[in-house]
Amino acid sequence: MFVKQKTTKKQPSMTNRRRVLFPAAFLLLAFLLMILPLEGFVSSVKTVLSYVFIPQVRTAHGTVKYVQGVSKTVQELLNAHHENSQLKQQIEMDRLLTAQAETVFKENERLTKALQLRPVDRWHGTWAKVAYREPSQWNTVIIDKGSVDGISPRSAVLSLEQGEEGLAGVVVEVTENTAKVLLVRDENFSAAVMLGDGQEEGLLVGGGVQPVRVKYLPLLTPIAKGDKVFTSATSSIFPAGILVGKVRAVQGDGSFQTAQTVEVEPQVRSSAVKEVFVILQQEKKTHDVEDR
Repeated sequence: MFVKQKTTKKQPSMTNRRRVLFPAAFLLLAFLLMILPLEGFVSSVKTVLSYVFIPQVRTAHGTVKYVQGVSKTVQELLNAHHENSQLKQQIEMDRLLTAQAETVFKENERLTKALQLRPVDRWHGTWAKVAYREPSQWNTVIIDKGSVDGISPRSAVLSLEQGEEGLAGVVVEVTENTAKVLLVRDENFSAAVMLGDGQEEGLLVGGGVQPVRVKYLPLLTPIAKGDKVFTSATSSIFPAGILVGKVRAVQGDGSFQTAQTVEVEPQVRSSAVKEVFVILQQEKKTHDVEDR
């Protein structure tokens, strides 16, 4: 009986000690974590313990993650809506510009008929690729389309460089499936052109290895480097308004000069001509319509 009584007295004592030691150890650990610097391993331990023992931390962490996801989604939707609005505005602007261009073209047709001027035709043509370049005549190319495609001699030829179209040359010879194009730089090339706003005209001539020039410009014509040069409406071959190039320099012909001459940097370089657009002549299109 005495042994049993001693055993029953020790059990409550061990339990009481545990009840005292665990909180004390927890308080000591908490105190140490509070006074130690919040760097490296200590910071990681604090974060883990807080996340494990404090339910509110876990809940807050999940809420923050959810809110961050919702915020990102909302921002993406707002950005998409803004881009959509901009695209709609751009489409409407393009429609307005197209409508304006059609109106201007029709008005030009009406005024041309009223004033009995030569009408300005819409550009209709065909794309072709450079098939061959003669080594001895670098400023001429052979393209892979010919008379069966509606191409005829004296057809204007355009090309693209740096995303902008420009005058490339003129067709001088045609076979069934090929055509020879004389490029702007060739010394046998010439075209009536106008500078800037079209107030003055001159004759553009190729120079071969020499610069391309515009001759016979009136002396008092204001000319600046960078002025654009376009084909003129008085040309018998080229439609008006095709970009030829930009003024590079103004030449002086001496004290007794009667006209100005300017050097022109062509918009389309001879070496850059790889694909061309050949404008079909009006006579050919008229025959095609009658045949149909």
